[in-house]
Amino acid sequence: MSVDAETETEGPPLGAWELPEELVMLRETVKGFMDREVHPLESTLPHDAAGLPREQLLPLQEKARQLGLWALQTPAEYGGAGLSVLGQVVVAEEAAKCRMGAFFPALGAFGGNPPNVMFKASAEQFEKFAQPILDGQMSKAYTAISEASGGSDPARAITLKAVRDGGEYVLNGSKMWTSHAENADWGVVYARTGEGRAGISCFIVEKGTPGLTFNRIGVMASFSPFELHFDDVRLPASNLIGAEGGGFKLASDFLIYSRIIYAAGPIGIAQEALDTACRWAKDREVFGGKLADKQGIAWMLVDAEVQLRAARLLMYQAAWNADLGKDVKVDASIAKMYGTEVAYNVMDKCIQVHGALGLSDELPLERWFRDLRVKRLGEGATEVQRVVVARELFK
Repeated sequence: MSVDAETETEGPPLGAWELPEELVMLRETVKGFMDREVHPLESTLPHDAAGLPREQLLPLQEKARQLGLWALQTPAEYGGAGLSVLGQVVVAEEAAKCRMGAFFPALGAFGGNPPNVMFKASAEQFEKFAQPILDGQMSKAYTAISEASGGSDPARAITLKAVRDGGEYVLNGSKMWTSHAENADWGVVYARTGEGRAGISCFIVEKGTPGLTFNRIGVMASFSPFELHFDDVRLPASNLIGAEGGGFKLASDFLIYSRIIYAAGPIGIAQEALDTACRWAKDREVFGGKLADKQGIAWMLVDAEVQLRAARLLMYQAAWNADLGKDVKVDASIAKMYGTEVAYNVMDKCIQVHGALGLSDELPLERWFRDLRVKRLGEGATEVQRVVVARELFK
Protein backbone atom coordinates (compact mmCIF):
# COMPACT_ATOMS: atom_id res chain seq x y z
CA MET A 1 0.00 0.00 0.00
CA SER A 2 1.19 3.50 -0.72
CA VAL A 3 -0.27 6.88 0.12
CA ASP A 4 -0.03 9.82 -2.27
CA ALA A 5 1.20 12.70 -0.16
CA GLU A 6 0.18 15.20 -2.86
CA THR A 7 -3.49 14.21 -2.89
CA GLU A 8 -3.97 13.11 0.73
CA THR A 9 -3.65 15.75 3.40
CA GLU A 10 -5.34 14.23 6.43
CA GLY A 11 -5.62 10.82 8.00
CA PRO A 12 -8.94 9.18 8.90
CA PRO A 13 -11.11 11.26 11.28
CA LEU A 14 -10.67 10.61 14.97
CA GLY A 15 -12.66 7.58 16.01
CA ALA A 16 -12.93 6.25 12.44
CA TRP A 17 -9.71 4.27 12.21
CA GLU A 18 -10.23 1.41 9.82
CA LEU A 19 -7.43 -0.30 7.95
CA PRO A 20 -7.57 -0.28 4.14
CA GLU A 21 -8.92 -3.54 2.74
CA GLU A 22 -5.57 -4.57 1.28
CA LEU A 23 -3.91 -4.29 4.68
CA VAL A 24 -6.69 -6.30 6.31
CA MET A 25 -6.01 -9.01 3.74
CA LEU A 26 -2.28 -8.77 4.39
CA ARG A 27 -2.85 -9.10 8.13
CA GLU A 28 -4.95 -12.22 7.56
CA THR A 29 -2.23 -13.67 5.32
CA VAL A 30 0.36 -13.15 8.06
CA LYS A 31 -1.97 -14.56 10.69
CA GLY A 32 -2.56 -17.67 8.58
CA PHE A 33 1.18 -18.13 8.10
CA MET A 34 1.75 -17.84 11.83
CA ASP A 35 -0.95 -20.43 12.58
CA ARG A 36 0.13 -22.92 9.92
CA GLU A 37 3.91 -22.61 9.95
CA VAL A 38 5.30 -20.64 12.88
CA HIS A 39 3.38 -21.84 15.94
CA PRO A 40 3.73 -25.59 15.22
CA LEU A 41 7.46 -25.18 14.55
CA GLU A 42 8.06 -23.06 17.63
CA SER A 43 6.27 -25.58 19.84
CA THR A 44 9.10 -28.04 19.18
CA LEU A 45 11.77 -25.64 20.48
CA PRO A 46 13.02 -24.92 24.04
CA HIS A 47 11.25 -22.20 26.00
CA ASP A 48 14.16 -19.76 25.74
CA ALA A 49 15.26 -20.65 22.21
CA ALA A 50 16.75 -17.68 20.37
CA GLY A 51 16.41 -18.16 16.64
CA LEU A 52 16.06 -21.13 14.35
CA PRO A 53 18.87 -23.37 13.10
CA ARG A 54 19.67 -22.59 9.48
CA GLU A 55 18.29 -25.93 8.28
CA GLN A 56 14.88 -24.96 9.70
CA LEU A 57 15.01 -21.25 8.90
CA LEU A 58 15.67 -21.51 5.16
CA PRO A 59 12.61 -23.69 4.36
CA LEU A 60 10.45 -21.38 6.49
CA GLN A 61 11.74 -18.33 4.64
CA GLU A 62 11.06 -19.99 1.30
CA LYS A 63 7.43 -20.52 2.30
CA ALA A 64 7.22 -16.85 3.27
CA ARG A 65 8.69 -15.80 -0.08
CA GLN A 66 6.09 -17.84 -1.93
CA LEU A 67 3.39 -15.84 -0.14
CA GLY A 68 5.04 -12.53 -0.96
CA LEU A 69 6.08 -12.00 2.67
CA TRP A 70 9.64 -11.03 1.83
CA ALA A 71 11.64 -7.77 1.79
CA LEU A 72 8.52 -5.99 2.98
CA GLN A 73 10.39 -2.88 4.18
CA THR A 74 12.58 -2.58 1.09
CA PRO A 75 11.44 0.04 -1.47
CA ALA A 76 10.07 -1.30 -4.73
CA GLU A 77 12.82 0.41 -6.75
CA TYR A 78 15.34 -1.84 -4.97
CA GLY A 79 13.34 -4.98 -5.64
CA GLY A 80 11.39 -5.15 -2.39
CA ALA A 81 7.68 -5.10 -1.59
CA GLY A 82 7.76 -1.38 -0.83
CA LEU A 83 5.23 -1.70 1.97
CA SER A 84 4.05 1.55 3.53
CA VAL A 85 4.89 2.36 7.14
CA LEU A 86 1.29 1.57 8.07
CA GLY A 87 1.59 -1.76 6.29
CA GLN A 88 4.84 -2.49 8.08
CA VAL A 89 3.32 -1.96 11.52
CA VAL A 90 0.38 -4.21 10.63
CA VAL A 91 2.77 -7.01 9.68
CA ALA A 92 5.09 -6.37 12.63
CA GLU A 93 2.26 -6.55 15.16
CA GLU A 94 0.97 -9.87 13.85
CA ALA A 95 4.43 -11.40 13.30
CA ALA A 96 5.36 -10.73 16.94
CA LYS A 97 2.64 -13.04 18.24
CA CYS A 98 4.90 -15.98 18.97
CA ARG A 99 7.16 -16.93 21.85
CA MET A 100 10.27 -15.54 20.11
CA GLY A 101 8.33 -12.59 18.73
CA ALA A 102 10.16 -9.81 20.57
CA PHE A 103 13.44 -10.45 18.73
CA PHE A 104 12.54 -12.99 16.03
CA PRO A 105 9.15 -12.02 14.59
CA ALA A 106 7.68 -14.99 12.72
CA LEU A 107 10.89 -16.80 13.77
CA GLY A 108 12.82 -14.73 11.21
CA ALA A 109 10.73 -15.93 8.24
CA PHE A 110 10.08 -12.46 6.81
CA GLY A 111 13.64 -11.56 5.83
CA GLY A 112 15.18 -9.90 2.82
CA ASN A 113 15.60 -6.40 4.27
CA PRO A 114 19.12 -4.91 4.35
CA PRO A 115 19.82 -2.11 6.86
CA ASN A 116 17.89 0.97 5.75
CA VAL A 117 21.07 3.00 5.36
CA MET A 118 21.96 0.81 2.38
CA PHE A 119 19.30 2.56 0.36
CA LYS A 120 21.65 5.57 0.46
CA ALA A 121 24.69 3.48 -0.50
CA SER A 122 26.38 3.47 -3.88
CA ALA A 123 25.16 1.13 -6.60
CA GLU A 124 28.30 -0.96 -6.21
CA GLN A 125 27.88 -1.25 -2.44
CA PHE A 126 24.22 -2.20 -2.79
CA GLU A 127 24.96 -4.86 -5.40
CA LYS A 128 27.74 -6.44 -3.33
CA PHE A 129 26.19 -6.34 0.13
CA ALA A 130 22.47 -5.59 0.08
CA GLN A 131 21.36 -7.52 -2.99
CA PRO A 132 22.39 -10.94 -1.59
CA ILE A 133 20.16 -10.28 1.43
CA LEU A 134 17.26 -9.44 -0.86
CA ASP A 135 17.95 -12.61 -2.82
CA GLY A 136 18.06 -14.74 0.34
CA GLN A 137 21.72 -15.64 -0.16
CA MET A 138 22.93 -13.85 2.99
CA SER A 139 21.51 -13.49 6.48
CA LYS A 140 20.45 -10.12 7.79
CA ALA A 141 23.19 -7.62 8.60
CA TYR A 142 23.72 -5.90 11.92
CA THR A 143 23.84 -2.18 12.71
CA ALA A 144 26.31 -0.98 15.36
CA ILE A 145 25.72 2.48 16.84
CA SER A 146 25.64 2.24 20.66
CA GLU A 147 28.74 2.25 22.85
CA ALA A 148 29.51 1.76 26.52
CA SER A 149 29.74 5.54 26.94
CA GLY A 150 26.04 5.88 26.11
CA GLY A 151 23.52 4.62 23.60
CA SER A 152 20.79 7.24 23.86
CA ASP A 153 22.89 10.14 22.61
CA PRO A 154 25.03 8.66 19.83
CA ALA A 155 26.01 12.04 18.39
CA ARG A 156 28.13 12.69 21.50
CA ALA A 157 28.73 9.16 22.78
CA ILE A 158 30.39 7.62 19.72
CA THR A 159 34.10 7.21 20.41
CA LEU A 160 35.02 4.41 18.00
CA LYS A 161 37.63 6.11 15.83
CA ALA A 162 38.10 5.74 12.09
CA VAL A 163 41.33 7.30 10.82
CA ARG A 164 42.06 7.64 7.11
CA ASP A 165 45.31 5.98 6.06
CA GLY A 166 45.80 6.28 2.31
CA GLY A 167 43.15 4.19 0.62
CA GLU A 168 41.95 2.69 3.89
CA TYR A 169 40.30 3.58 7.19
CA VAL A 170 41.66 2.14 10.44
CA LEU A 171 39.10 1.55 13.19
CA ASN A 172 39.88 1.28 16.91
CA GLY A 173 37.40 1.08 19.77
CA SER A 174 34.27 -0.87 20.58
CA LYS A 175 30.50 -1.08 20.16
CA MET A 176 27.90 -2.39 22.61
CA TRP A 177 24.39 -3.88 22.51
CA THR A 178 24.62 -4.93 18.86
CA SER A 179 21.99 -7.47 17.85
CA HIS A 180 22.54 -10.35 15.40
CA ALA A 181 26.24 -9.51 15.09
CA GLU A 182 28.00 -12.85 15.49
CA ASN A 183 26.15 -14.72 12.73
CA ALA A 184 25.74 -11.86 10.25
CA ASP A 185 27.76 -11.79 7.03
CA TRP A 186 28.47 -8.07 7.43
CA GLY A 187 27.35 -5.01 9.34
CA VAL A 188 26.97 -1.25 9.27
CA VAL A 189 29.19 0.50 11.81
CA TYR A 190 29.15 4.16 12.83
CA ALA A 191 32.53 5.63 13.80
CA ARG A 192 34.01 9.03 14.57
CA THR A 193 36.07 10.72 11.86
CA GLY A 194 35.81 14.25 13.26
CA GLU A 195 34.12 16.42 15.89
CA GLY A 196 30.42 16.64 16.75
CA ARG A 197 27.57 15.36 14.63
CA ALA A 198 29.43 16.27 11.47
CA GLY A 199 32.25 13.97 12.55
CA ILE A 200 30.36 10.66 12.38
CA SER A 201 30.77 8.36 9.38
CA CYS A 202 29.18 5.09 8.35
CA PHE A 203 31.11 2.01 7.22
CA ILE A 204 30.43 -1.49 5.95
CA VAL A 205 32.40 -4.11 7.89
CA GLU A 206 32.56 -7.68 6.58
CA LYS A 207 32.60 -10.80 8.70
CA GLY A 208 36.09 -12.13 9.27
CA THR A 209 37.81 -8.76 8.93
CA PRO A 210 41.14 -9.02 10.85
CA GLY A 211 41.04 -7.27 14.23
CA LEU A 212 37.26 -7.57 14.70
CA THR A 213 36.05 -9.77 17.58
CA PHE A 214 32.67 -10.40 19.21
CA ASN A 215 31.70 -10.99 22.83
CA ARG A 216 28.21 -12.07 23.85
CA ILE A 217 26.60 -9.86 26.51
CA GLY A 218 24.32 -11.71 28.92
CA VAL A 219 21.10 -9.80 29.62
CA MET A 220 17.77 -10.56 31.31
CA ALA A 221 16.11 -11.28 27.96
CA SER A 222 16.28 -14.62 26.18
CA PHE A 223 18.20 -13.02 23.31
CA SER A 224 21.74 -11.75 23.82
CA PRO A 225 23.36 -8.79 22.05
CA PHE A 226 27.09 -8.51 21.39
CA GLU A 227 30.03 -6.27 22.16
CA LEU A 228 32.24 -5.61 19.14
CA HIS A 229 35.96 -4.87 19.51
CA PHE A 230 37.94 -3.13 16.76
CA ASP A 231 41.71 -3.50 17.04
CA ASP A 232 43.37 -1.80 14.05
CA VAL A 233 40.57 -2.98 11.78
CA ARG A 234 41.43 -1.87 8.25
CA LEU A 235 38.66 -1.15 5.77
CA PRO A 236 38.98 -0.07 2.17
CA ALA A 237 37.79 3.51 1.65
CA SER A 238 35.17 2.08 -0.70
CA ASN A 239 33.37 0.71 2.38
CA LEU A 240 32.43 4.24 3.47
CA ILE A 241 28.70 4.81 2.92
CA GLY A 242 27.99 8.29 1.62
CA ALA A 243 30.34 11.15 2.42
CA GLU A 244 32.78 11.26 5.32
CA GLY A 245 31.01 12.96 8.21
CA GLY A 246 27.56 12.18 6.83
CA GLY A 247 26.82 9.21 9.05
CA PHE A 248 24.62 10.95 11.61
CA LYS A 249 22.31 12.32 8.93
CA LEU A 250 22.10 8.88 7.31
CA ALA A 251 21.09 7.28 10.60
CA SER A 252 18.61 10.02 11.49
CA ASP A 253 16.78 9.65 8.18
CA PHE A 254 15.65 6.15 9.12
CA LEU A 255 15.63 6.14 12.93
CA ILE A 256 12.35 8.04 13.23
CA TYR A 257 10.32 5.63 11.10
CA SER A 258 11.90 2.64 12.81
CA ARG A 259 10.55 3.81 16.16
CA ILE A 260 7.00 3.56 14.85
CA ILE A 261 7.55 0.03 13.58
CA TYR A 262 9.41 -0.91 16.77
CA ALA A 263 6.27 -0.17 18.81
CA ALA A 264 4.23 -2.71 16.85
CA GLY A 265 5.99 -5.81 18.17
CA PRO A 266 5.40 -5.13 21.88
CA ILE A 267 1.78 -4.19 21.18
CA GLY A 268 1.24 -7.46 19.30
CA ILE A 269 2.84 -9.50 22.07
CA ALA A 270 0.80 -7.76 24.75
CA GLN A 271 -2.41 -8.33 22.78
CA GLU A 272 -1.62 -12.04 22.53
CA ALA A 273 -0.98 -12.13 26.28
CA LEU A 274 -4.26 -10.33 26.98
CA ASP A 275 -6.20 -12.77 24.80
CA THR A 276 -4.56 -15.62 26.71
CA ALA A 277 -5.46 -14.03 30.06
CA CYS A 278 -9.09 -13.54 29.01
CA ARG A 279 -9.42 -17.21 28.03
CA TRP A 280 -7.86 -18.24 31.34
CA ALA A 281 -10.15 -15.96 33.34
CA LYS A 282 -13.27 -17.41 31.64
CA ASP A 283 -12.20 -21.00 32.42
CA ARG A 284 -10.57 -20.68 35.84
CA GLU A 285 -12.76 -21.64 38.83
CA VAL A 286 -12.06 -19.71 42.05
CA PHE A 287 -14.16 -19.25 45.18
CA GLY A 288 -17.22 -20.85 43.65
CA GLY A 289 -17.20 -18.97 40.36
CA LYS A 290 -15.23 -17.98 37.30
CA LEU A 291 -12.22 -15.72 37.65
CA ALA A 292 -13.74 -13.47 34.98
CA ASP A 293 -16.73 -12.83 37.25
CA LYS A 294 -14.52 -11.15 39.85
CA GLN A 295 -14.75 -7.41 39.31
CA GLY A 296 -11.16 -6.78 40.32
CA ILE A 297 -9.92 -9.16 37.63
CA ALA A 298 -12.38 -8.01 34.98
CA TRP A 299 -11.50 -4.37 35.42
CA MET A 300 -7.79 -5.16 35.34
CA LEU A 301 -8.27 -6.75 31.90
CA VAL A 302 -10.55 -3.94 30.76
CA ASP A 303 -7.85 -1.39 31.59
CA ALA A 304 -5.37 -3.45 29.61
CA GLU A 305 -7.68 -3.51 26.58
CA VAL A 306 -8.20 0.26 26.72
CA GLN A 307 -4.46 0.91 26.96
CA LEU A 308 -3.69 -1.37 24.02
CA ARG A 309 -6.35 0.26 21.85
CA ALA A 310 -4.91 3.68 22.62
CA ALA A 311 -1.36 2.50 21.91
CA ARG A 312 -2.39 0.95 18.60
CA LEU A 313 -4.20 4.11 17.48
CA LEU A 314 -1.19 6.27 18.33
CA MET A 315 0.98 3.90 16.31
CA TYR A 316 -1.44 3.88 13.36
CA GLN A 317 -1.67 7.67 13.38
CA ALA A 318 2.12 8.04 13.39
CA ALA A 319 2.43 5.53 10.54
CA TRP A 320 -0.31 7.23 8.52
CA ASN A 321 1.33 10.63 8.89
CA ALA A 322 4.69 9.14 7.93
CA ASP A 323 3.14 7.77 4.73
CA LEU A 324 1.76 11.25 4.02
CA GLY A 325 5.28 12.62 4.19
CA LYS A 326 4.69 14.64 7.34
CA ASP A 327 7.25 15.37 10.03
CA VAL A 328 6.60 12.54 12.50
CA LYS A 329 9.50 12.96 14.89
CA VAL A 330 7.17 13.61 17.82
CA ASP A 331 4.52 11.16 16.63
CA ALA A 332 7.14 8.42 16.43
CA SER A 333 8.48 9.14 19.92
CA ILE A 334 4.97 9.07 21.38
CA ALA A 335 4.11 5.83 19.61
CA LYS A 336 7.33 4.13 20.71
CA MET A 337 7.20 5.43 24.28
CA TYR A 338 3.55 4.69 24.93
CA GLY A 339 3.50 1.40 23.03
CA THR A 340 6.41 -0.19 24.87
CA GLU A 341 5.35 1.10 28.29
CA VAL A 342 1.77 -0.08 27.84
CA ALA A 343 2.88 -3.48 26.55
CA TYR A 344 5.06 -4.01 29.62
CA ASN A 345 2.27 -2.96 32.00
CA VAL A 346 -0.29 -5.16 30.25
CA MET A 347 2.06 -8.13 30.46
CA ASP A 348 2.41 -7.56 34.19
CA LYS A 349 -1.38 -7.66 34.56
CA CYS A 350 -1.64 -10.84 32.51
CA ILE A 351 0.93 -12.61 34.67
CA GLN A 352 -0.96 -11.49 37.79
CA VAL A 353 -4.20 -12.93 36.44
CA HIS A 354 -2.52 -16.29 35.82
CA GLY A 355 -1.01 -16.40 39.29
CA ALA A 356 1.94 -18.75 39.77
CA LEU A 357 1.29 -20.30 36.35
CA GLY A 358 2.19 -16.95 34.78
CA LEU A 359 5.68 -17.20 36.24
CA SER A 360 6.34 -20.68 34.89
CA ASP A 361 7.74 -21.76 31.55
CA GLU A 362 4.46 -23.55 30.82
CA LEU A 363 3.38 -20.29 29.21
CA PRO A 364 5.36 -17.67 27.25
CA LEU A 365 4.28 -14.87 29.61
CA GLU A 366 7.39 -14.74 31.78
CA ARG A 367 9.66 -14.79 28.72
CA TRP A 368 7.65 -12.00 27.12
CA PHE A 369 7.85 -10.03 30.37
CA ARG A 370 11.66 -10.14 30.32
CA ASP A 371 11.82 -9.33 26.63
CA LEU A 372 9.41 -6.40 26.91
CA ARG A 373 11.51 -4.93 29.71
CA VAL A 374 14.33 -4.68 27.17
CA LYS A 375 12.01 -3.10 24.60
CA ARG A 376 11.49 -0.10 26.88
CA LEU A 377 15.16 0.73 26.30
CA GLY A 378 15.67 -0.19 22.65
CA GLU A 379 15.43 2.41 19.84
CA GLY A 380 15.79 5.15 22.42
CA ALA A 381 14.72 4.72 26.05
CA THR A 382 11.37 6.01 27.30
CA GLU A 383 13.08 8.98 28.89
CA VAL A 384 14.72 9.94 25.60
CA GLN A 385 11.34 9.92 23.87
CA ARG A 386 9.97 12.16 26.60
CA VAL A 387 12.81 14.61 25.96
CA VAL A 388 11.87 14.70 22.27
CA VAL A 389 8.23 15.41 23.07
CA ALA A 390 9.10 17.97 25.75
CA ARG A 391 11.21 19.96 23.30
CA GLU A 392 8.18 20.22 21.03
CA LEU A 393 5.90 21.22 23.91
CA PHE A 394 8.17 24.03 25.05
CA LYS A 395 9.07 25.50 21.65
